Amino acid sequence: MSEKVTGPASYFPSIEKKYGQPIAYWMSQLDSVRDEKHMEQVAYLKGLGMGHGHANAVVHIYRSDHGL
Repeated sequence: MSEKVTGPASYFPSIEKKYGQPIAYWMSQLDSVRDEKHMEQVAYLKGLGMGHGHANAVVHIYRSDHGL
């Protein structure tokens, strides 16, 4: 039995469905603003058409995965 995904990563399936790109795509977009603050990264993804909640979830995991 697989464990249920919780937290920000639980949004990933709906993000992929809504925006038509895999999470890896969004993570790679954040590489260009890696040194920015959390909310600046969120604003960057919002500028690419992502909603605030989804952008926040992606940034949260990106920063965690990169030790930021």
